[in-house]
Amino acid sequence: MLNEKDTIAAISTPPGFGGIGIIRISGTGAVGILGKIFLSNAGEVANNFQPHRLYYGKVVNPETGGQVDEALAVIMRAPKTYTREDVAEINCHGGPAAVRKTLELAVRAGARIAAPGEFTKRAFLNGRIDLTQAEAVMDIISAQTELGRQAAVKQLSGGLRDKIVDIRAALTELLALTELSIDFPEEEVDYIPAEGLRDRGVRIRESIKQLLSTFDEGRILREGLRLAIVGAPNVGKSSLLNALSGSERAIVTEVPGTTRDTVEETINMGGVPVRVIDTAGIRKSDCPVEKEGIRRSKTAMEEADIVLHVYDGSRKIEEQDPFSFGEKKGSKENRAIFVINKIDLPQELESKVIWSSLSFKKGCEVRVSARTGEGLDVLTSRIREMVFGPGRERVPETAINLRHKTALEEADAALARFQDGCGGNLSSEFLALELREALDAVGEVVGRTTPEDVLNLIFSRFCIGK
Repeated sequence: MLNEKDTIAAISTPPGFGGIGIIRISGTGAVGILGKIFLSNAGEVANNFQPHRLYYGKVVNPETGGQVDEALAVIMRAPKTYTREDVAEINCHGGPAAVRKTLELAVRAGARIAAPGEFTKRAFLNGRIDLTQAEAVMDIISAQTELGRQAAVKQLSGGLRDKIVDIRAALTELLALTELSIDFPEEEVDYIPAEGLRDRGVRIRESIKQLLSTFDEGRILREGLRLAIVGAPNVGKSSLLNALSGSERAIVTEVPGTTRDTVEETINMGGVPVRVIDTAGIRKSDCPVEKEGIRRSKTAMEEADIVLHVYDGSRKIEEQDPFSFGEKKGSKENRAIFVINKIDLPQELESKVIWSSLSFKKGCEVRVSARTGEGLDVLTSRIREMVFGPGRERVPETAINLRHKTALEEADAALARFQDGCGGNLSSEFLALELREALDAVGEVVGRTTPEDVLNLIFSRFCIGK
C-alpha cells in the first residue's frame, strides 16, 4: 500500500539518450532531499533557493562527496506546483547513466520511486485538477494527431468539467425541490408539482445526451478510426492502402489473391488518426488459407467504423467477382463508401449500373486512382465528413471517453426512472432515491464519487514520472 504522504521521485523525461534528463521530486521532503544531493556553485543552500528560479551546480554523492553530473536545479513551493506539494527538479545531462544515478541518490536521500501517474494522482487528490483533467493529461501525452491534442487540451482546461458542474448543480436543485414534500409534508410550502419536476428532469437528460453524443468522436480522436478496405481480388485494395499511407506498406502484384491476411497501417488523415486495414480479396475459394483470409476480411468489415468498398472502374460489373457484391450487406450503409478505383484507365463501370446492381444511393461513390493519386483528396474529405459531419473542421468542445459514457448512461437511466415515477405518482422518497443515484453517477465523471479501485486503474495507465 503506497503512502500518499511519502516524498516521491521519478525520471520525468523519456528513456534513452537526450540533451536533458529531468528528475522530479514531490512531497514535504523534496527540498531537503535536493539539498543533500545538489550543490549550488554559488554556495546557496537549497532551502533558501527562490522558487521557480534555476540554479547552476552539480549533483553529488553525499556519502563520498564525489560529483555525479553538472546540472541545473529548481524548487517550487506548495501550493503553486503541479501536485500542490513542494517540488524539486534536477536537470542533468540526458544520458541513461546520469539520470539513473541521480534518481538513485534521491531515493537514498529519503524519497521513494513514484508509481505510474502518481504525480498527477496527487494533483487530483489535492484538488488542483478533477478526474477529467487528469485523464486529459494522459490524452495529451498519447495524442497521435493535432486534432487529438487540441481536444485533450480543451478537456484539460475544464471544458467537460464545466458541463458536469452545471449538470450536478441542476440535479442538486431538483433533488432539493423533490425533498421539500418529504421534509415539510404538512407545511404550507410552495413546492413544484410532479409535472414541473418531470420537465426539469427532461432538460437535464437533454444535457446528458448531448455529452453522450460526443463519445464516438472522442474514441476516434483518442484511439483512431478503424477503416477497412474490402472488395474482390485485384480491384486495387493494396494499392489504395499504399496511396493513403504514402508508403509501400502492402505488396501489389497482378496476381489475384496476393493479400492473404489483413495488413494494417496507421496514418494521419486530415488530423484524424486512422488505422487502415487492407483485407484479402473476397471471392469463392476452396483454398483453406484463402478462406481464412476471407473470414478475417469479413471480421474487419464488421468491426470497422468506416468500410471502403472498392471496385475496378476499368472492368464491367459482370467481369468482377459477384460474390463480393453481397458483402456490402455486412456493413451499415451510413458508414460505407463506394470507391471506384483505376479511373486512370478507360472506364467500363457506369454509375447507373452501380446504383441498380449494388443498391447504393445515387452519388455515394468516390472515383479515385490509387496509381496517380487522383480523387484521394475527395475520398479523405468524405471520410472526415463521416466522422465529424459535413463542413465541420473544428475540434469538439467535449469528447467523452468510455468511463464517462458508462457513468452518464447510469445517470440517464436513473433520470428516466425519475420521469416515469413523476408520471406514475411515485412517492417523493423514491423519486429522491433516483435523483441521488443520478447525482452519484455524474459525480463519478469528475471524481467526486469514484471508487478507489477505479482511480488506481486510471492512474496506473500513466507513465512513471507523470
